[in-house]
Amino acid sequence: MQSATHRVNRNSLFLTLKRYSSAVRDMEQTILLPSLLRDVPSEDPWDCEAAEEACRDLHANYLMLKAIRNTAESSLVPLDDLKAKKTALDKALEPLLDADPEALFHFHLNGLFSVMSDLTNKAHSVTEKYLDIIGVAN
Repeated sequence: MQSATHRVNRNSLFLTLKRYSSAVRDMEQTILLPSLLRDVPSEDPWDCEAAEEACRDLHANYLMLKAIRNTAESSLVPLDDLKAKKTALDKALEPLLDADPEALFHFHLNGLFSVMSDLTNKAHSVTEKYLDIIGVAN
């Protein structure tokens, strides 16, 4: 018989994705006028892709979070986006391609948990900022 701890660990990837999906759904239900987020700068440093580029605004984050949720739930990735991102990632990850498959799996799994946690926090942050903009105490 499996212990409760083992069942939770086995489902942790599922639970992480479910928490993210729930945070984005709450964000969508709370943000009734996404256009209010336009031109409101994000406070996260990773929203700036390069020093010379403008940082993403909260409206762009809102759209990105929804798109990622839709991709995660439907498992459909637009081929053009996938090809462009895959080429850039392949160059950065070349040294890892010769690694042990189990080590590579753990590397990617840890990365997925980290990214999903960051995205969940970002969804909460966008929701809170929207509530601040419209003057609702949270």
